[in-house]
This record gives sequence, structure tokens and C-alpha cells, in this order.
Amino acid sequence: MKRAKPQNESSIETNLPSAQVEQLLSALRLRFEKNPNRHQGLEWAKVQTRLTAHPEKLRPLREMEQTGGEPDVVGHDAKTGEYIFHDCSAESPAGRRSLCFDQQALDARKQNKPAGSAQQLAAAMGVKLLTEAEYRALQTLGEFDTKTSSWIDTPAPIRKLGGALFCDRRYDTVFVYHNGAESYYAARGFRGSLRV
Repeated sequence: MKRAKPQNESSIETNLPSAQVEQLLSALRLRFEKNPNRHQGLEWAKVQTRLTAHPEKLRPLREMEQTGGEPDVVGHDAKTGEYIFHDCSAESPAGRRSLCFDQQALDARKQNKPAGSAQQLAAAMGVKLLTEAEYRALQTLGEFDTKTSSWIDTPAPIRKLGGALFCDRRYDTVFVYHNGAESYYAARGFRGSLRV
């Protein structure tokens, strides 16, 4: 599986070749139709119309797909008209693991540095880490991270003291934990959120 590489915001590509667009839309449609419990009352035709109207959102969705996130629609904001996509892979996306929390944590490591950080890669992809509330809401739609864990957005006071939060599901319960932001593990990645 391809692993996304952090890049500068200025180098983000927004246009995809038509073949890649067709392949992505096909994968998203099949997943949408296979998992109706994640988006009850929503219609794929309207989602696709929204995606077509906002082609700049296709590249982040493709990045989510290519790194193993299996993005799917999990909600709709009636006020803005936006559809909300989250990574819905059973385990934390395989192409986004072994990352510390953010750039500050990466810079602080003197030895055995990971390839990057969750926040840095999320920004390069054009997505945001799930908040605790978003993570808990996702877990009501299925069972996720029963063998892995995922970094989540961390409140500034916790991060200021050197910590970062992550979640998983064990014993049919969703747990929120803390770690030093510099830590990284082969079984921990992050789940992204994208509004289209």
C-alpha cells in the first residue's frame, strides 16, 4: 500500500486525471452503497453532484483512499450543504502509521525519529484529525480500531504540557488515552475528516 509523503501546502495538487477521478468516484460510490447505516437518508447522486462541484476535494479523498483510509460519508451539514467524510477502514489506516503527533514532537526527538507526524501528514493531505467527539460518533457506526489505535485532535492545554491523545476500541468500549506526543507505534495511525 502506498504511503503518503508529507509535502508543503504550496505543492498540493488539486486536479486529478479523469481516469483517477472515475476510479475514485467508483470506489466511493460502491462503499457508500455497501454501508447505508453510515449515512441514512442520504443519496449518492447528491453526494456526487457536490463532489463534482468541488473538484479540489477529490485529491484529499484520493489521498485518504490510497493510504488505506476507506473514506465514506458519515454525515451532512444542512446549514452549509457539506457532506462529511471520515476514514472508515476497520483499523487505523495502514499507510499512516508509525508517526508521532506533530512537527514539534518530531523536532524534539533526538534519536529514532519516525518518518513524520500525524498533524503534518494530515495537513499535507488536506484533511483534519478526528476530534474525540467525531471519533466516538464514528464508533456508533461500526467497530473500528479493535487491534490498532488512532491519534486524535488534542486540546491545546494537554499538548502544551507535552501530551497527545489517541483512541481505540477494546472490550466493546471506546477508550481515550494519552501519550507523550513524541511517541510512535507501528499499530497507531490517524483517521482523517474532510468536509465537501
